[in-house]
Amino acid sequence: MNKIISYITQNTSISAHQVEATVKLLDDGATIPFISRYRKECTGCLNEVQIQNIAEAYEKAVELEKRKEFIISSIESQDKLTDALKQQIEDCNNADLLEDLYLPYKPKRRTRAEIAKEKGLESLAKIIMAQNNRDLDTSAQKFLNDEVKTIDEALAGASDIIAEWISENGSVRNMIRNSFAKYATISSKVVKGKEEEAENFQNYFDFTSSLSHCGSHRILAMRRGKKLGFLRVSIDIEKDHVIEKMKSRFIKYPNTESAEVIENAIEDSYKRLIKPSIENEFATSSKSEADETAIKLFADNVRQLLFAPPLGKKRILAIDPGFRTGCKVVCLDEQGNLLHNDTIYPTAPRNETATAARKISHMVEVYKIDAIALGNGTASRKTEKFLQSMRFNRDIRVYIVSEDGASIYSASKVARDEFPDKDVTVRGAVSIGRRLLDPLAELVKIDPKSIGVGQYQHDVDQTKLKKSLEFTVESCVNSVGVNVNTASKELLTYISGLGPQTAQNIVNYRQENGDFTNRNQLLKVAKLGAKTYEQCVGFLRIPDAENPLDNTAVHPENYKIVSKMAKDLNCDVQTLINDKAIREQIDIKKYISDEIGIPTLTDIMNELDKPGRDPRKAVQVMKFDESVKQFEDVRPDMILNGIVTNITQFGVFVDIGIKENGLVHISELCDHFIKSPLEVVKIHQHVKVKIKSIDESRRRIALTMKGLDNE
Repeated sequence: MNKIISYITQNTSISAHQVEATVKLLDDGATIPFISRYRKECTGCLNEVQIQNIAEAYEKAVELEKRKEFIISSIESQDKLTDALKQQIEDCNNADLLEDLYLPYKPKRRTRAEIAKEKGLESLAKIIMAQNNRDLDTSAQKFLNDEVKTIDEALAGASDIIAEWISENGSVRNMIRNSFAKYATISSKVVKGKEEEAENFQNYFDFTSSLSHCGSHRILAMRRGKKLGFLRVSIDIEKDHVIEKMKSRFIKYPNTESAEVIENAIEDSYKRLIKPSIENEFATSSKSEADETAIKLFADNVRQLLFAPPLGKKRILAIDPGFRTGCKVVCLDEQGNLLHNDTIYPTAPRNETATAARKISHMVEVYKIDAIALGNGTASRKTEKFLQSMRFNRDIRVYIVSEDGASIYSASKVARDEFPDKDVTVRGAVSIGRRLLDPLAELVKIDPKSIGVGQYQHDVDQTKLKKSLEFTVESCVNSVGVNVNTASKELLTYISGLGPQTAQNIVNYRQENGDFTNRNQLLKVAKLGAKTYEQCVGFLRIPDAENPLDNTAVHPENYKIVSKMAKDLNCDVQTLINDKAIREQIDIKKYISDEIGIPTLTDIMNELDKPGRDPRKAVQVMKFDESVKQFEDVRPDMILNGIVTNITQFGVFVDIGIKENGLVHISELCDHFIKSPLEVVKIHQHVKVKIKSIDESRRRIALTMKGLDNE
């Protein structure tokens, strides 16, 4: 375990005692949200990202130790394991260097070197490498036999053996690996005859870049082009320098017959064995690094989407706009339950504006609607104009809501189970309305890859992507907390310690027994034992519970501390929550114990100050420019309002109120250099943009945010 702790510490730059405490908690079955929130004293206040990094490094360390055990066992079975080699393997903490150590002993197919050894030429190879023999022909003559008929054949076979020895030399491989790390270039060329099919990859028809400075989006684009058969991609370095270094290592006496054979073997070893292997290694590692960058960016986008401001407990009229098939309209109550659905035709081709207006007015009154959610798809702007022409007897705001992924939800099993007698268009409208009500609760029902943000998410390592997104969604859900009496199974699934089955059991219990009135009732739920209860209960809220702390993030294990605070101040817990003046009298240092320190006590006081607080901000209404309703309306130098809809490594896509989103290249986001667009913008941020240029043939709009007031 000490080696594992040391490995994690080296790879995370987190102190050994923090790593050790975190690993112990993980081994005991604690979840990352639980550790981050409720075990700060143990970990030294590590945040979720740091704990996640420890968990990932722990997993890699365990795999590395397993690989070491396998390699030692494999070499030992060949009777070639020395004490020194075993120590080298045990001390190695780099996967590539570990494989270099194993390479000479790794079982391999019949290589040219193996065939030469079978012909009895290994001793000749050793003679050549010793470089003590001045007459190689005479030496080679001794190795001629039925399988080796000429001196040239003997020398060629010996050269093959030498080439393999060189390729298996760990220091040589590491030297070349270091040269690739510093000087490698990545190049792509279009496959002849594929120019027309590969139009989307025209930036990479003849492209070269330093590998270390090549953006992740470029690497992923080239890899996609290669996978589709449109591009040839290679990674290379100028070989002369490394070849000379290799010669200086192995050639003791230049200008000799042995030196000439070794030189040829070095050239062959590099070209045939080492270079393809190292190139593949760097192709894999550069793809992995590009994946990590893209996955992190995608996860950040998803986090921002899930943290989008909720409108809160309001009655919603939601509209999925359309032309020929009309606009699907649904009315939802404060919990997102479907009350009514209908179809209106306020736009072409039917233009039934009067009938549509009467229906909308009637629904607003009958179902006591507080706000209107309008999908941003086809016919959105024309439907918005229709709604704005209407007059209601109270303030009814229209909010434009992203439809990305709504069709995925509407065709899913979740939607079919919830609305078995409704078609996909009604389900889609419900999803649009619920996104305004509570984006987090609705978006967890959809595969994050399908919610319209990200960059090359279908090209990256899908296992890593899934793991990252699950962590992101879990983090968001637990940061906000959920109402255990209204949360869906899908939302509950992401709560710390719960899974699909336990989440379903909570829903079943609710249906059979009515709402939970206190947190202790969770222990009556099937398969929800003490450990699961410990992990999940702090993230589950019960409004109007018997104990007011049940609607806060205070963990039940700390209720006694809050009760003692209240008792010391001669009041009850509810009064302590309600009266800030009383809370200000508390000296939290009085309540420090062996189990609870300042971090937890500070969290408790913050929670009492704003019980059940929601970290998300208030929702905003976007007003698009009335003069821009379609692509043909945009003109260079126009300054428009927009909403950030997607963030990639190379720039930001902005909805300016028409079907086509504009692109703000990363260089046009601000006046100073930035490494990532995330430094200056967020998903759903309202921004001002200026039209820089318009590509009418490709219907593309280039935008800039430079010189504009964007805070």
